[in-house]
Amino acid sequence: MIQNFHRMISDTLGISEKQINQTLGLLNDGATIPFISRYRKEMTGGLDEVQIEAIQTQYEKLNETAKRKETILSTIQEQGKLTSELQKRIEETWDNTILEDIYLPYKPKRKTRAEAARQKGLEPLATLLMLQREPHPKDRAADYVKGDVKDVEDALKGARDILAEHVSEDERARNTVRSSFARQGVLTAKVVKGKEEEAAKYRDYFDCSEPLKRCSSHRLLAIRRAEAEGLLKVSISPNDEECVERLERQFVRSNNACGQQVAEAVQDAYKRLLKPSIETEFAAQSKERADEEAIKVFAENLRQLLLASPLGQKRVMGIDPGFRTGCKVVCLDAQGNLLHNENIYPHPPVNKPKEAFAKLQKMIESYKIDAVAIGNGTASRETEDFLKRQVFNREIQVFVVSEQGASIYSASKIARDEFPEYDVTVRGAVSIGRRLMDPLAELVKIDPKSIGVGQYQHDVDQTKLKKSLDQTVENCVNLVGVNLNTASSHLLTYISGLGPQLAQNIVNYRAENGAFASRKELMKVPRMGAKAFEQCAGFLRIPQARNPLDNTAVHPESYCIVEQMAKDLGCSVAELIAGKELRLKINPERYLSPTVGMPTLKDILQELDKPGRDPRGPIKLFEFDKNVRTINDLRTGMELPGIVGNITNFGAFVDIGIKENGLIHLSQLAERYISDPNEVVSIHQHVRVKVLSIDTDRKRIQLTMVGVPQEGI
Repeated sequence: MIQNFHRMISDTLGISEKQINQTLGLLNDGATIPFISRYRKEMTGGLDEVQIEAIQTQYEKLNETAKRKETILSTIQEQGKLTSELQKRIEETWDNTILEDIYLPYKPKRKTRAEAARQKGLEPLATLLMLQREPHPKDRAADYVKGDVKDVEDALKGARDILAEHVSEDERARNTVRSSFARQGVLTAKVVKGKEEEAAKYRDYFDCSEPLKRCSSHRLLAIRRAEAEGLLKVSISPNDEECVERLERQFVRSNNACGQQVAEAVQDAYKRLLKPSIETEFAAQSKERADEEAIKVFAENLRQLLLASPLGQKRVMGIDPGFRTGCKVVCLDAQGNLLHNENIYPHPPVNKPKEAFAKLQKMIESYKIDAVAIGNGTASRETEDFLKRQVFNREIQVFVVSEQGASIYSASKIARDEFPEYDVTVRGAVSIGRRLMDPLAELVKIDPKSIGVGQYQHDVDQTKLKKSLDQTVENCVNLVGVNLNTASSHLLTYISGLGPQLAQNIVNYRAENGAFASRKELMKVPRMGAKAFEQCAGFLRIPQARNPLDNTAVHPESYCIVEQMAKDLGCSVAELIAGKELRLKINPERYLSPTVGMPTLKDILQELDKPGRDPRGPIKLFEFDKNVRTINDLRTGMELPGIVGNITNFGAFVDIGIKENGLIHLSQLAERYISDPNEVVSIHQHVRVKVLSIDTDRKRIQLTMVGVPQEGI
């Protein structure tokens, strides 16, 4: 069976059975996806995280289907209806739709109309009608008028109910209706009477109708959300007449009175049983596809956000701006520790700019601040302007940082544990400052759904969404690697092989024994076994470690290779890392072995070239247009600088420095045809845009990048 799984996964994904076999072996042995993709390339044939995750997902799906088949077989067996042919068919079927169709006639049901008719003894009459040979079915039906059967019409109705159920459970009939839904199914949405005002934001769908196969995922999710809120009535329907005709061709074989009874049963079967059943099936399938697309978009946005450029270990001032309540200011050291906090009131109604400047000057001087991070919420532009108008004794860089989710973090248990003696405003400002220093380390503390880069994230399958986002966070954290001596327990949780308990044990060990001097010292952490060490060590960095390899992505299991390279060249490991000329003399083929192949050796040499290199690019300063503060300042044709804040499959939302974000539709991102916005833009990218249209009432701004030069952004 398992070998079968490997072949099926291979056919589905186009990956060799050998690669699948090796990958599943590693996963079943407790290896994580980041570890396998980084350190076991020889075994997997160089599969990346996406391919490994796809193998894992397919394997889980097949296991679920196998369990379902066991349930089906045992249920039919208990009924005494399991023939060898039926068993063979079930065992050979891996399509869930076909499997459920096979099972449907045997599936235990609540009391149906057909079941009630059978209990009245009307099954022989139904069989007689289906044969369609009896010229006078009413006469034969009279024989069944007894007990609960009131009259001839009641007998015929009961027989038709049995026939209708038989038609609805027939595999061929179900596939007939299914093919009609697939070819011509139309999704229709209408506003619920009297809810027009309440449903105003869904007005595009008040009376809409489009082929289901052409309905985009974001439209479908919006329609389904409105339906769940009780604002729209939604249906999916094929051509009813054509469906009934096709079914009648299958079941009605006579023009006599029996044939008419069967035709009536077919019409009832379609309207009452088949159509609702297949409509539910297509509604679920289309929703599942839309969910998958939305989750994919969200995961990619999250990946880009987590891998945003960090400022690095600099002394930062974080400002959570505000008008009435003032601006909350915090000063952080290069490790992100809180040194000081206070409020300033540079804006109306309090309006104390001179006092605010004096306080800022003193803090910048006292704490040797290198950069300022301002949250992009209320009073952000005004606070940025205020800072840029001042002349400080030190040169400082001013950045505007997304504060999406900062309020969620500041009220969370993680924030309370970090800063038990401070209120939510201080914690929020700290989060803003730390996001500038290292977005990844700070954003992992927030539920990804609160970061503001999703598309209908509350409407999709929450289990699948969580799994995808957790895997994305884990991949990003391990791609970058973390400083073992400064990482929070929450950040360490995402490192390959570490869970919450081991992560906390590392932090506790650090608190009791001081900084780790080497990766080897990790083995002294309580509950750190050889397997966990193998999985995590390569992703943990120790700057200034005695062994320079401890601050690289070279895994401890490969240290001996680097040491041999250095020995062969007559130098130390440190000299090898420092000397490019020395590294050029290395012939990697000399170090091949049964367990170490060229992929690992290439990775090692690449790492020695740029030890501990952060894959994230350098951070860039950005300025909005000074003349644009509200939507009323916008004019059609105006060109503006902006920052991409969110990407959906229909376009990108851009922050142009006002409360409302503008939308660049997919068709306006480039002059050429593109199917995915990620081909052109990424989260936090600096762009230049032109205003196409402004809808002040609906607060909608349409932008374009077509024909707008992007140089110098």
